[in-house]
Amino acid sequence: MARRKMSTFERLQRLQKGQLSRKQRKQLEREFRAEDPAWEIVHPHAAGIDVGSASHFVAVAPGKDPQPVREFGSWTAALQEMVTWLKGCGIQTVVLQSTGVYWVALYDQLEKAGFDVWLVNARGTKNLPGRKSDVQECQWLRKLHTYGLLRHSFRPPTEIRAVRAIWRLRERHIGDAGRSVQHMQKALITMNVQLAQALSDISGVSGQAIIRAILGGERDPWKLAQLRDKRVQASAAEVAHSLYGNWREETLFELRQAVEAYDFAHQQITECDQQLQRYMATLPTREAAAGVPPTTESVAAAAGKDHPIPVGKPKRKAAKNQPAFNLDSEVQRVLGVDLTRIDGINIMTAQVICAELGPDLSCFPSEGHFASWLTLAPRREISGGKVIRQEPGHAKNRVANALRMAAESLWNSDSYLGARYRHFRARLGGKKAVKAMARYLACLIYRMLTKGQGWVDRGAAHFENNRKERELMRLKQKASALGLQLIPAPSA
Repeated sequence: MARRKMSTFERLQRLQKGQLSRKQRKQLEREFRAEDPAWEIVHPHAAGIDVGSASHFVAVAPGKDPQPVREFGSWTAALQEMVTWLKGCGIQTVVLQSTGVYWVALYDQLEKAGFDVWLVNARGTKNLPGRKSDVQECQWLRKLHTYGLLRHSFRPPTEIRAVRAIWRLRERHIGDAGRSVQHMQKALITMNVQLAQALSDISGVSGQAIIRAILGGERDPWKLAQLRDKRVQASAAEVAHSLYGNWREETLFELRQAVEAYDFAHQQITECDQQLQRYMATLPTREAAAGVPPTTESVAAAAGKDHPIPVGKPKRKAAKNQPAFNLDSEVQRVLGVDLTRIDGINIMTAQVICAELGPDLSCFPSEGHFASWLTLAPRREISGGKVIRQEPGHAKNRVANALRMAAESLWNSDSYLGARYRHFRARLGGKKAVKAMARYLACLIYRMLTKGQGWVDRGAAHFENNRKERELMRLKQKASALGLQLIPAPSA
């Protein structure tokens, strides 16, 4: 793969790391701190904003206003005053850092006013020392943006942001419900009621029926055991023996509080499902690429022999904590493709992708850029055409976490992707294999969303046959280089 040419911005990153000579560092700092470093101006009408919780510092070019740096409050009236001042200065594009959630209201006001707003990661702007105040920070952002040295962060459209907000809120409620279940189990164990030893999940039908009967005043273990569901593998005697305990009043009160918190969390989840269904219904229906359903031949030609089209969709068991409405059809309608065709990708993972990214991935030039944004690609430092350092990304990304979980679920899968994941584990080890497989899943998703390609598994045997062919080809090349020839062993 061709090496990417180092940009001016990346060269400036080397200043703190001592990879340039002292003379070069001084020259670059002198050029960049000058008002006119003789570089190409990409955004002549730019402004930089240092975002804070109580106030924002805004910087424009010195020729735009007698006071090029001003401070504005974070309340709405002050933000509108900032918009008026920026328009009076002839500003067209504004750059700001994604600081906490303080930037959200400011971003909305600037976007509504018609500015070209650039949201950048603070990691890409802290590269030279000496900027210790908010005034210097906003001037630094403005200068970097003027010469085109910043990269725009990805932000989905407005309608996708609404779905994303509800979906993230729903995940928090699910976490609250899980903590309430742990609280119930702790209260039961405190009373030496070992219900969790007989039932694998006390939040199920049987567990909740028994716990609520206990709170209703029932203490007879055999009567409580009769409340178990017929599908429970534990016998009635086993369940009854686990229900003997010391019924302490303060612990029963604690158990009641945990059950009420559990019920409240599920009530909140139900309301989120209703709101999510309304937002999903407003999203437009996306057709397949070019408006034509993909065929096996077209996908095989575009994506390679390992990416054929499925013939039939197998029935899948509903995922745990799945919304009550028909999420499968809604996600497929919005995305235009069925991501659950990919082994390891269930409907909840597909919904995370839909809520966090939306159907349009055109802002990512290639699947490599998409994987890098997901922090599933290593960060490489190249000098003299050689990789001198390679570090894993540490940023948190919800889509990447979902793909890692999908990759781990392929361990026992008798499929092409399962065989590929096991091959990765044998070569790279567990942690690297999960990341490599998650990156491969991200590439498949990118192809499906951008090209309308489908996916079906060809089986683990197909991957093993391809792997053996590649190994045999490498052995023949090594033998040929040594002046030898491989001779097949006689068959039994």
